[in-house]
Amino acid sequence: MAELLLTPLIAFVVYALAASAISGLGRLFSAKGSESQFKSEAYASGEDHDPLPAAPGYRQFFVIALFFAVLHLGVIMIGSSDLSNVTIVYLLGLILALIALILG
Repeated sequence: MAELLLTPLIAFVVYALAASAISGLGRLFSAKGSESQFKSEAYASGEDHDPLPAAPGYRQFFVIALFFAVLHLGVIMIGSSDLSNVTIVYLLGLILALIALILG
């Protein structure tokens, strides 16, 4: 019986029935009120929405992600090396790359 309940299809059906029952109970106990325009609008903390949609950029995220990617790969490369002259050149290149990322 436990194996049957843990199959994805049966678990989904049980979950959907439980969620529907809880939602139905919530509607049963909710306060009734008159229909208005504001009942169907999304709540935005009481503030009017900006008519111009915001367009956030990902530039800052990419700079930070690239910084940590270079840093982590550099640490892996230096950590797995034998500290030869090539490693020192690689470390200097890594430092220059990180400075370039920081300064933009």
